[in-house]
Amino acid sequence: MKCLFKTAVLALLSVVILNSYPAAVLAENVREEVENKATIQKFRLENVSEVNPLELVENPDMFMDKEVKMTAQFHKFSTLGLDYERVMRSSKDYISILIKRPDVSEKYVIPLSELKLIIKREQAEDLLDMESGDKVEITGKVFSSALKDPWVDVYELTSLEPKTVDGKKTDKKAKK
Repeated sequence: MKCLFKTAVLALLSVVILNSYPAAVLAENVREEVENKATIQKFRLENVSEVNPLELVENPDMFMDKEVKMTAQFHKFSTLGLDYERVMRSSKDYISILIKRPDVSEKYVIPLSELKLIIKREQAEDLLDMESGDKVEITGKVFSSALKDPWVDVYELTSLEPKTVDGKKTDKKAKK
């Protein structure tokens, strides 16, 4: 009986030890991932270039592989530039953003279609209440200059004109 008891205790201890080891490893991996994301975010904030959208369109090669931030007027979501083989961003997973041309009178609505701003659909879902003309801040990375146009992976799109809901202001922000 003592031998059976000792065997049961040893088996129970080994189960407890084996089950706690992966949890410790998992916790360490999660901690490292959080630290890595914080480091990436800090790097992005320190290495972002403020850019005028027209300057980006005029010199896309100058901004290749660089982080950029711009202020613009949102026009609408679109599928422009998606599924193009050379830069492949699938229309199933991504949506593009059109902004208004900053060099045109306010009374005309002309999109800056040369600037391909691509965002993940799941991020864009948080911004469905945006309206044409809303002022936004866009942060992303220029990943291509195919067709001599800048193609930007949008990391963050922030509405600078928060909507009011029942008298309370809400900030709309989509982050990657």
